[in-house]
Amino acid sequence: MEAVVLKPGREKSLLRRHPWVFSGAVASEPSVAPGATMAVRGADGDVLGYGSWSPLSQIRVRMLAFGRDTVPDADFVRRLVAASVARRAGCGAARLVNAESDGLPGVVADLYSGWVVCQFTSAGAEYWKWTIADALMEFLPGCRGVAERADADVRAREGLARGGFAVLRGEEPPEFVEIDENGLRFLVDVRNGHKTGFYMDQRDARAAVRSLASGREVLNCFCYTGGFGVAAAAGGARSVVNVDVSEPALALARRNHELNAQTSQTLQTSQTPQTFVCADVFKYLRTCRDEGRKFDMVVLDPPKFAESRSQVMKAARGYKDINLLAMKLLRRDGVLATFSCSGAIDEELFLKILAEAAADAGRDFQVIGRTGHPFDHPVSLAFPEGRYLKGEILVCRG
Repeated sequence: MEAVVLKPGREKSLLRRHPWVFSGAVASEPSVAPGATMAVRGADGDVLGYGSWSPLSQIRVRMLAFGRDTVPDADFVRRLVAASVARRAGCGAARLVNAESDGLPGVVADLYSGWVVCQFTSAGAEYWKWTIADALMEFLPGCRGVAERADADVRAREGLARGGFAVLRGEEPPEFVEIDENGLRFLVDVRNGHKTGFYMDQRDARAAVRSLASGREVLNCFCYTGGFGVAAAAGGARSVVNVDVSEPALALARRNHELNAQTSQTLQTSQTPQTFVCADVFKYLRTCRDEGRKFDMVVLDPPKFAESRSQVMKAARGYKDINLLAMKLLRRDGVLATFSCSGAIDEELFLKILAEAAADAGRDFQVIGRTGHPFDHPVSLAFPEGRYLKGEILVCRG
């Protein structure tokens, strides 16, 4: 087996089991195909582990196994998939494989009521794609089909072609797959929706909003397909305004509200008026400020503002801007549920941004809760980069 040889002193991260080897750490490169498995040796020649080769990426190797004794092959990958699926046993909608944190770098597999939708965003993930699809069909009870979404921009960094939606194994899913989340029903567009169709990583945050929404006038910003709006209505909100720049997303948000309003018996969704506004959220927040509008709860769940560390300062200004505007719209004792999915913005910086926004708004806020990764989005202790999601629940005290 050919090997990557590291520069002296660059083996420390691998000894801590961090799964990435960057180009700057590599002393000599092999002549193998992208995605192929290769040994990684220290400058002294010792084998530190085995990983997938990606010659076009700044991350040259993504590790699959550490130490010299376990050489990854198809059976090794199948066992990783089986173990990952077993940890989510009994879930109707969940993330089955969470990339590096489940030992499969670049692989995301989300389960929607029997159908699995995957993203393969590294050369190694692409190399093992069919093995992973077969393993999902084999080890997931009741699996009806495995599909791929190949439209992620990050594929280009690995030299991978971008594509659309394709069924890899099993049945073709319906146009919309219906899922259940804590008793609420959602239609998921697995072909054209964001990521694989639905943001299941916000499951705990939606539950938190639901628990605090009773009697409140709610402004749900960057609403996508209405998850937080449905949760707020189920919690007894007095009204909900959903805002997003995408009309197709809003159309599905309307359908999700109607789906729960028509079928709910004990929940309040049918009694909660919901408004759907197609607008740029930054502009809409400024309009509300200028008109003197007030709300009892504002939800801010924006898309990723920072793709890399070089974009942190610009992203910080964006987060401060929207949170400052939202804070000015809240009534006393109002709740701000605010989130960041930018991995380059850590929790310390996010809290600092919120504190500066509160000071500029002339308002006093308390943190009453925090949300983050749910159980099916684990984060490896050796891979802190996997902790991208941060949520702060604040109350305005004056």
